[in-house]
Amino acid sequence: MLKPTIFREYDIRGIADLDLQDDDIAVLGQAIGTFLQRANGRNVNLGRDCRLSSPRLSRAIANGLAASGCRVTDLGTVPTPVLYHSTMRMGADGAVMITGSHNPSEYNGFKILSGPATIFGEKIQEIRRLIEGGDLLTGEGSYREYDGISPYVDDIASRFRWDRRIKVVLDAGNGTAGPTMSRVLECLNVDATALYFEMDGNFPNHHPDPTLEENLDALVAAVKEQGAELGIAFDGDVDRIGAVDETGRVVWGDFLMLIFGREILTRKPNATFIAEVKCSQILYDELRRLGGNAIMYRTGHSLIKAKMKETHADLAGEMSGHMFFADRYYGYDDAIYAACRLMEIVANSGKPLSAQLEGLPQTVTTPEIRVDCSDEVKFELVSRVAERFRKTHNVVDVDGVRVLFPHGWGLVRASNTQPVLVLRFEALTREQLGEYRREIETALEEARAAAT
Repeated sequence: MLKPTIFREYDIRGIADLDLQDDDIAVLGQAIGTFLQRANGRNVNLGRDCRLSSPRLSRAIANGLAASGCRVTDLGTVPTPVLYHSTMRMGADGAVMITGSHNPSEYNGFKILSGPATIFGEKIQEIRRLIEGGDLLTGEGSYREYDGISPYVDDIASRFRWDRRIKVVLDAGNGTAGPTMSRVLECLNVDATALYFEMDGNFPNHHPDPTLEENLDALVAAVKEQGAELGIAFDGDVDRIGAVDETGRVVWGDFLMLIFGREILTRKPNATFIAEVKCSQILYDELRRLGGNAIMYRTGHSLIKAKMKETHADLAGEMSGHMFFADRYYGYDDAIYAACRLMEIVANSGKPLSAQLEGLPQTVTTPEIRVDCSDEVKFELVSRVAERFRKTHNVVDVDGVRVLFPHGWGLVRASNTQPVLVLRFEALTREQLGEYRREIETALEEARAAAT
């Protein structure tokens, strides 16, 4: 029987060899098939990343889907956005992507689409309840294999043309980006250096998570050595992008979104943007200064995609590198498409990546600070911190509590996926940054003491 704890906010995930046994995953597939048929229909697309456990899990989930009566179309080993693309293009009733995303190699899991939209929250719990209640459909399903990469490459390549040839380094981290990105690059006006484009679920060179600076070391070195105008990194299933400029400086997700947003506003003066609560204040201020409507919202790719549809936003983004383009695209997070947009901006500007952030105020920030905290108390602690600061400061409580200080801000939020609290800070000077951090951490310690 599957543990209830693997049914998380955005996906179903656990340690593959411990939590995800074949017989249990077949039952999970039957439950997903039941859920999708009752919501939409029987046609379900299936994809997987290149983790060592993914072929086994794919066979088990496909057997379960077919046992429920679903018609399974298996795309094989593909980037997550290729599965998204095939689901929209074929009008599939749903899809399942087997991926451990940015987690360590021993993990794996399942992202589930109902129609073109990723399910989350209560709908994932509904699948768990179908299993626990034995409320599962049975039927005559079917299985076929299908090439989803070729139509995807043709679509992406048809969208981009620029005259100036640029030099770029790309790091696939031995995830699923390499083979697909190689085919896209053949169609673009680039001089590209490819790092770790061979898929290998052991991730022998570095883990494919571009949010950690140590995973960008090889990219930084290659950009400097090649004299490239930018470097681009992908996560394991290719729904998140990382970037470094020509000097090797990391350009984090909020400033990537600002680069994209500035370009969109040259064509759409009143465009709407959604960014998560961890993003720099500069992002919101600059997009608003240029006439855009910048909305601060909750962290989580499924939540942001739902908010995009509600607000008809042209672009949304997260610090983690999820970039959602509804402008000139379909609205889902696709790091290959985002990479092409970034290269297009650099090529058309005639300047390297660092120049795309000229003229912005300078601030000092921390990375995301993760503090261990049990699931049982993490939300209560955030609530206590919020209650304290509401008495003395303006706060934003759309996701955790973002305390506004005279020259910056500090954030405490509970992770939806792990037993941790996430903190981040921004200020004009390092001294102010330290002061704001001490205030927040002191309040957090007092809340922790009061809760015990």
